[in-house]
Amino acid sequence: MANLIVTGGAGFIGANFVHYWSKVSPHDKIVVLDLLTYAGNRHNLDGLEDVELVVGDICDTDLVSRIMADHAIDTIVHFAAESHVDRSITGPDAFVTTNVIGTHSLLKAAKKAWLDEGTGRPHRFHHVSTDEVYGSLEADDPAFSETTPYAPNSPYSASKAGSDHLVRAYHHTYGLDTVTSNCSNNYGPFQFPEKLIPLFTLNALSGKPLPIYGDGMNVRDWLHVEDHCRGIEACLRRGKPGETYNIGGGQELPNLTVIEEICTAVDNAFAADPSLAQRFPDAPAARGLASNTLKTFVTDRKGHDRRYAIDETKAREELGYTPARDFPQGFAETLAWFLAREDWWKPLLERAAITR
Repeated sequence: MANLIVTGGAGFIGANFVHYWSKVSPHDKIVVLDLLTYAGNRHNLDGLEDVELVVGDICDTDLVSRIMADHAIDTIVHFAAESHVDRSITGPDAFVTTNVIGTHSLLKAAKKAWLDEGTGRPHRFHHVSTDEVYGSLEADDPAFSETTPYAPNSPYSASKAGSDHLVRAYHHTYGLDTVTSNCSNNYGPFQFPEKLIPLFTLNALSGKPLPIYGDGMNVRDWLHVEDHCRGIEACLRRGKPGETYNIGGGQELPNLTVIEEICTAVDNAFAADPSLAQRFPDAPAARGLASNTLKTFVTDRKGHDRRYAIDETKAREELGYTPARDFPQGFAETLAWFLAREDWWKPLLERAAITR
């Protein structure tokens, strides 16, 4: 039995991981440490009676140390991060604080508990990072591998690159058992509606514009969040100390293709279920119109990376990881979740104006 801290476990990917781990390892103890900022939501953990939520800041090293001592923590799965690129452009300070200083705080607490005062019990610090640390690819460039040089282009990706380097340094300098995973673009349940897929899905349901940056041909590799959780599980169980693994979805798609998939799926859902027109009367699909009439092209984002792509060969060969879903299947599941969970996302939209 393992005792885990999951940082950011009330956020999008973290909460999905907590639900996933509670199913595959039901006897493990999970403590979620989350500051419950705008993207953290305690209701993301509803139904998990055995999971303890501690509302606190990963920058509070003393708090982390107390949790580790009180619960005999042997595993940290570190999701907590500021992650929205647009927000990093207008307010980079929070990204440096959370992503760099916060990660260093966790590493210090882990080193103290497991190495300086440790009993020799096996431990693991798993750091969840992003493919954005590698920069941008041209159309014919090979996909990112674990040996691709870092070239971050936004304050967000630069702060994540800094945290990656700290994790690496704590392994090579102090011998801390660390593993880092760099993932591609996630989507799925509980995703805060500022990111592309939930934003465009909910805008299509409410008849709001679908704002497309530039020419819409920026390419991303799309990864369903449960496949990401499976990849993290593989890293925790079979990853080699000090190693990095790229976790991808194998679905490299231009934004326009993703948006067309969203529009078509929404239209088909309304055609199949007439009650949706009553629930979402402002949707074009409620009036028999195409959702893609909402598409609007807007000025491109500053420093917008053109293409990301993940080569997950190492994870496949060393960990046995392969994604289980293609994008149509994964998005169909995601749309069904959002249609069924208006009680989850509607309060978020009522509390804040969501901008892209």
